[in-house]
Amino acid sequence: MAIQREPGQKGINWSNIAVGAIMNMFEVTTLGQPLEVLKTQMAANRSQTMLQATKAVWARGGVAGMYQGLIPWAWIEASTKGGVLLFTASEIETAGIGMGVSPATAGLLGGMGGGIAQAYATMGFTTCMKTVEITRHKEAAVGVERSTFQVFMDIYRREGIKGINKGVNAVAVRQCTNWGSRMGFARLAETMIRNVRGKGEKDSLGAMDKILASSIGGALATWNQPIEVVRVEMQSMAKATANANRPAKLTILNTLGFIYKENGIKGLYRGVTPRIGLGIWQTICMVSFADYVKAWVKKS
Repeated sequence: MAIQREPGQKGINWSNIAVGAIMNMFEVTTLGQPLEVLKTQMAANRSQTMLQATKAVWARGGVAGMYQGLIPWAWIEASTKGGVLLFTASEIETAGIGMGVSPATAGLLGGMGGGIAQAYATMGFTTCMKTVEITRHKEAAVGVERSTFQVFMDIYRREGIKGINKGVNAVAVRQCTNWGSRMGFARLAETMIRNVRGKGEKDSLGAMDKILASSIGGALATWNQPIEVVRVEMQSMAKATANANRPAKLTILNTLGFIYKENGIKGLYRGVTPRIGLGIWQTICMVSFADYVKAWVKKS
């Protein structure tokens, strides 16, 4: 994702904020949201198989159930976090390349920095609102009818700002490892593909080679699935999730321990299959496709 600056270009490339917002909006509106909903359903209901989770989501409204929470919260989240991610990651990666580090290391550092920035800048509130939507639909299935605003205000009255941003540290750890791994592995794969094809570091890759590299990066980055399961558990607000063994005050470590005791190692990796698909699609959009869009913007 490193930016090749034009001769005489100085300062920060602010256009990457717009590129990131557009590309993340595209990602979530296509395959991203159905995979996100399915992944969250499996992480929150760790006894369900992928087929059972798909049926449960489909029962909430068919195609509309698969895109639950897309408008407006997923769009708001995608546009803000996408802009922050691509802008931050691109600047860090460009600086790293300028200091002589390898593309893979620069991608790793850029992805880590971008993931942390987007988590703390945008994702606490927007992730909370998406979880509110899922909670509302779960409650409706058992006869409890509440609006999105009512569920949100219930959390705010009980827990304040901290409740709205519950789990944001887990989100930051997840996003740091997510995008650091995705971008780092993707750039490493690009380097390996160049070596196989006999190309130099400055030679461009074809579209299919870049998509392959991003697919490798996105798939390998799902090693941190336990962090995602912990994040979902920490942000779960459904009354049905009450458990006598569940810690009253959740932290990353005690939540991890609770899930392991309740569901074992399989519970920590529940939902990894749809997340592999999600990780591949997100990396293709935010690395491969974004590289082409940034090149086009630079030429325009």
